[in-house]
Amino acid sequence: MAVVFDADFGSAEQWVAGRTSSYPNMGPTNRGDHKLDLLRPALCPGGVFTATRGFFGRLWSCNLLTTEGSSQGFQVQAGDVLRARVVLPTGIGAWPAIWTWRDGNNEVDVFEYHPDNPDLLEFSNHLASTNQYWHGGSTDVAPGATVELSTSIGADSVEWYVGDTLCYADNCGVGSDWSAYLIVNLSVSDGTYHPAPSFWGPRKLSWTCQSLRVER
Repeated sequence: MAVVFDADFGSAEQWVAGRTSSYPNMGPTNRGDHKLDLLRPALCPGGVFTATRGFFGRLWSCNLLTTEGSSQGFQVQAGDVLRARVVLPTGIGAWPAIWTWRDGNNEVDVFEYHPDNPDLLEFSNHLASTNQYWHGGSTDVAPGATVELSTSIGADSVEWYVGDTLCYADNCGVGSDWSAYLIVNLSVSDGTYHPAPSFWGPRKLSWTCQSLRVER
């Protein structure tokens, strides 16, 4: 397989910042999905995604990058393998994710993470309504840990790996003609399913996507 996409999170050719069709009216908020996000149109050089508490109200100024609408317009296809190295956040309320989206769905979540479940990664294929909550153990998955992820998006099965460990194979896949745009972001939980940040806690949350490549 060859690398067909190598993320440069400071590139305006690869990414559109702060605007996505996965949020109502293209954003900047998505309260219906239990997020305190107020998207900001800023790229993320070095792969550092941040959320900053607003001075008024509960909303947080958050980073979201998508290939949808960019000049390159890159889309992941069935059969591709996504590989990422991430540094997980430490602050309660942080909600990082790498995922795909197109035409109101086509969502495959490479990972989601919430520091209140410190050793747990979430993997989902929303096309088939399959998901897995994978406990990596404190030595592999923990706030501040560096984690190697790979996801093989097959027509008949999506497979998620941490390092060389197969964590989940859904045996459903996405179909042979599937394609979707990439999204990388940091959301903030509103407290419905995961704790929101404490009012007295840090004013800034962050995580880092050190690398993200797609092989085909």
